[in-house]
Amino acid sequence: MKRLRSHLIGIDQGDTVLFSDFENDGEMWTGRGQRERRRRIGFSEPFRLPPSVQTSVSLWDMDAATIIRADISAETVTEDGFDLVFRTWGDSRIARVRIGWIAMGELNDDDDWDVF
Repeated sequence: MKRLRSHLIGIDQGDTVLFSDFENDGEMWTGRGQRERRRRIGFSEPFRLPPSVQTSVSLWDMDAATIIRADISAETVTEDGFDLVFRTWGDSRIARVRIGWIAMGELNDDDDWDVF
């Protein structure tokens, strides 16, 4: 459990089109086997510590003739941002994906002192 010691709690959110591969016969649409797409997402302002990040599919456009396989996650979470990651495998054909995300965590306070 993440405990927040501050009254300054920040919530940042977004909705990101990660790829649209059907338009240009990209790998997610035409490929097979292990495939991955990632994009670095920057927060609108830095958190005090790495926040908790939740991801969810807000749009998926997939071929109905194949099994739908997807793994969505937030990796390499820092105070400034995170990597939004989508993975698929097998014969899944993914035309496009949009991922929603929300980050919650402690913000810096003007009263915080950096002592060197």
